[in-house]
Amino acid sequence: MVGEETMDRSADLMAEYVEVSKNPARKRVIIDTDPGIDDMMAIFMAFEAPGIEVIGLTTIFGNVDIDLATKNALHLCEMTGHPEIPVAEGPSEPLKRVKPRIAYFVHGSDGLGNTFQANPKGQKSSKSAADFLLEKVAEFPGEVTVVALGPLTNIALAIQKDPNFVKNIGQLVVLGGAFNASGNVNPAAEANIFGDPEAADLVFTSGMDTLVIGISLTTQVIFNDQDLSEIRDSGGKYGKYIYDCCRFYHDFHLESDHFDGIFLHDPTCMAALLDPSLFTYRKGAVRVETEGLCVGYTLLDMGLKNSWVGKNHWTGVPLIDVGMTVDADGVRSLVKKLLCSP
Repeated sequence: MVGEETMDRSADLMAEYVEVSKNPARKRVIIDTDPGIDDMMAIFMAFEAPGIEVIGLTTIFGNVDIDLATKNALHLCEMTGHPEIPVAEGPSEPLKRVKPRIAYFVHGSDGLGNTFQANPKGQKSSKSAADFLLEKVAEFPGEVTVVALGPLTNIALAIQKDPNFVKNIGQLVVLGGAFNASGNVNPAAEANIFGDPEAADLVFTSGMDTLVIGISLTTQVIFNDQDLSEIRDSGGKYGKYIYDCCRFYHDFHLESDHFDGIFLHDPTCMAALLDPSLFTYRKGAVRVETEGLCVGYTLLDMGLKNSWVGKNHWTGVPLIDVGMTVDADGVRSLVKKLLCSP
């Protein structure tokens, strides 16, 4: 009798072990976003990824102004079936610059391809974006990953308010920079870094565990009309919505870049969180130009010299990880799989 009970209990424990193994603890993620069509796709990916628990969205100007960024973030949470997810609003302007650059010409006047979605029912958090970030990384020290898809103003404000943010955050994954590529605002600068260069330089030199995916990689990952039609016709819950939003985005790329497709900027950054093996990286010090002709330029010390003679602006700066190569087909497959989710 005892032997049978022991065997039964062992079987129960094994079943529990198998179930836990199938469902490992999910990574807590906050998405800092300026939605934005490609932000929309990255947000959908995060909510569909089995290893991710989205615990909040923080909003920032960039693709749209701050009011519309917050409205769109609330709407997208409702679209995913998670209206309970808190959305905390950031400032309407960069740290030091008076007027933000808003990219309506890329994403439409509503930020979602001029599809003019219904107003969300939910309300933004009473906390500011920076305070929300500080609260969550203090609540779960070392366990929260922030995925930053817009200008880095909110992250910089959190650091300024409480330097402990740097050690409490688990990881920061950033879409930004024009490493080894021409910029997309001007030849020197990528849009997110150009949007608040002072914030970006503060964040990149803060010492937090940071991974940056620049447009030298994201412009290698594209969807063409066939890909978008496949998503539309997949039967997935987001398929037609994504297709409709992307028509405006597609037309912008065709006119601006003479390119018959769309770049998957934010989805590629989200893919770096979900499957880092799709990328290779180089560790080094990164500084951002904040004055003159090349404002927003990101320059990585590649570490090719053993030591510099004398000091420079990269000397002693904490190192971060910068994406160097991407498995573009692998990222496309991952993005498509999540966006076609039933």
